[in-house]
Amino acid sequence: MKRSKRQAAWAMLALLSLAACGNAGLNRAAGGIYAPGLASGQEADPLETGHRLMKSGEFQLALDAYMRAAAKEGLTPDTLAGMGTANLRLGRLGQAEDLLRRSVKEDPMFVSAWNNLGVLLMEQDKYGEASEVFRRAYAADSGNSDTIRDNLRTALVRMDDPFYTGINETEEVRTVGYGEERPLTAEEALLAIEPL
Repeated sequence: MKRSKRQAAWAMLALLSLAACGNAGLNRAAGGIYAPGLASGQEADPLETGHRLMKSGEFQLALDAYMRAAAKEGLTPDTLAGMGTANLRLGRLGQAEDLLRRSVKEDPMFVSAWNNLGVLLMEQDKYGEASEVFRRAYAADSGNSDTIRDNLRTALVRMDDPFYTGINETEEVRTVGYGEERPLTAEEALLAIEPL
């Protein structure tokens, strides 16, 4: 009888061990803290990865992801705008301008690329051109974006008076389409500049 209890205990332990092996584990549990991995045979979309990295503020990693997307898909308006916006956030204004201009040339209705080009022009104190670019972005978006409208308003005020000292002096222009819509300050752009 003792032997059968011992065998039953071992059998129960074996079943519990097998059940534990079948558990999804920390990585795949419903309340787990890690994102699930990719199914076998799939790879991450580098363009989507770039967008997620922009949202998390990892602009250099986002630029790397956009460059992988460009190598995979070619220089599409999306990859050009992604690389341009990442460069803008890194303070590389010359590179960003070239990429954003190429993006809007390829797709004249690309709202976020137009807006982000306007933000770049505002950083360069080119208020007249920035206001025209924001107008194009606002028209392409059919006037749906409050951020673009506010950017256009700021560009028009600064164009009329570049040394504007009114109550809206602290208004900042904002990028759209890549990460959170948050102001890009001059200090932020200067701090992000890296040597070439």
